[in-house]
Amino acid sequence: MNRGAGDDRELLAALAAGEEAALRALYDRHAPWLILRLARRCSDRDVVDEVVQDTFVAIWRKPGAYDGRGEVGAWIWGIGIRRLIDALRRRPRRAPAFTRERDVAPSAEEMVLLGVEHGDLAGAMNQLSPELREVVQATVLDGLTTREAGRLLGIPAGTVKTRMMRAKAQLREGLI
Repeated sequence: MNRGAGDDRELLAALAAGEEAALRALYDRHAPWLILRLARRCSDRDVVDEVVQDTFVAIWRKPGAYDGRGEVGAWIWGIGIRRLIDALRRRPRRAPAFTRERDVAPSAEEMVLLGVEHGDLAGAMNQLSPELREVVQATVLDGLTTREAGRLLGIPAGTVKTRMMRAKAQLREGLI
């Protein structure tokens, strides 16, 4: 059975009404892709599993936090990626993997995510409007195509392109 965005919204409403089965349905539908996308950004499977669990706990606690804009999947991704960044921030600095057998070296994407969150780019990104920032996050950080980003954000692909052009111009100014 292929359920759409409307069904996701209905599940969130059911969850808000106290129906725990709705959380299971959301988890079954969204956890597989969330795990895959987070695993591309973090090489530590334990961290990914913890982040997915934290994401769905947050949904369970506040299903009403979804404001109805965009796809429910985009909202879930936003929660998940913020939880991942928080988890990476909390991790102690480790020696390189080749010096400690059991540790996994941070991936390049983990390092970039931390740089985006804390470096010069973070300041420039924070200057963007939420609409521009979500397009940059969807296309650059998440690696989505213009069409995929449009579907995820609930806007036309042409709007994604226009916002991305504006965001690039503002980021250039902010990084000079």
